[in-house]
Amino acid sequence: MSEQYKKAGVDIAAGYEAVDRMKSHVERTMRREVLGGLGGFGAAFDLSQLNMKSPVLVSGTDGVGTKLKMAIDHGRHDTIGIDAVAMCVNDILTTGAEPLYFLDYIAVNKVIPETVADIVDGVATGCSEAGCALIGGETAEMGEMYGKGEYDIAGFSVGAVEKDRYIDGSTVRPGDSIIGLASSGVHANGYSLIRKLIDEHDIDIDEKIDGSSIIDLLLEPTRIYVKSVQALLEAVDIKAMSHITGGGFMENIPRAMPEHLGVRLDLADVEIPKVISWLIEFGGIDMKEAYNIFNMGIGFITVVNAGDEAAAVSVLTEAGETASVIGTMTAERGMVINGL
Repeated sequence: MSEQYKKAGVDIAAGYEAVDRMKSHVERTMRREVLGGLGGFGAAFDLSQLNMKSPVLVSGTDGVGTKLKMAIDHGRHDTIGIDAVAMCVNDILTTGAEPLYFLDYIAVNKVIPETVADIVDGVATGCSEAGCALIGGETAEMGEMYGKGEYDIAGFSVGAVEKDRYIDGSTVRPGDSIIGLASSGVHANGYSLIRKLIDEHDIDIDEKIDGSSIIDLLLEPTRIYVKSVQALLEAVDIKAMSHITGGGFMENIPRAMPEHLGVRLDLADVEIPKVISWLIEFGGIDMKEAYNIFNMGIGFITVVNAGDEAAAVSVLTEAGETASVIGTMTAERGMVINGL
């Protein structure tokens, strides 16, 4: 039967080998609340082991967009899993939730155990950075759906937060301060445009920008902010948070704030990653459009009470972030970026 299935495009033996290769990566993400092991029909997590009285579950699911196409085209499979985790855990973090566990879905043209193991290695690294367990997933061989060497990856994460500590932006007031946390690069958005520009301008992505190749800069994994923000949650009152992903500043900051309030940003001191500045320059991208596409050097924001700025920046800096005050909440609706 397996030989007939193999002739139909599904190699069961390769699938088993891929699972065996995954196990060591999965094991390094385990938490004490996880029940059972890898390979069951369902993954179990014991909420009673959490030190919470009234836990609210927060879930998020996402992929990595066409950054994946760039990784596949250049045979770089070991970091794209970090992006998949980051897209999910940074999202649920905005509610104040602690990410608990993560599941991945990998669909491939053909199971190549080494490639699948590289992908899961990245997923496990991302889970370790976020402090959540990789408790399950699925690898599907679908030769009729994907071209040779192609695959897709998506993730799903669940976190928990005490009900009375759930953050929804409702307590934000005019005068509150906005703290920006630096990005690690482009993260995982805007790659359809990036790939189009590179093709149109026939760019050699092995060329270097300040000592690093363009491809290395473009495939730099998305920064995971979980542990830094968890430290901040213990130090100050965070009133709102936003993950700067697709839609850049223009879409993601307002969605975290009350509709009747506005935002005034002063980004003069924010360092835009050199690869983003390079993209804007050679692509002739208008700066207003750039702030609607890229993270422009800020991957995550938090809103705190006026007067808590210094403490917030200090905590985040000690946690390894580059953080600064980038704006203020206002009573007038809309977003204003000084100088833009």
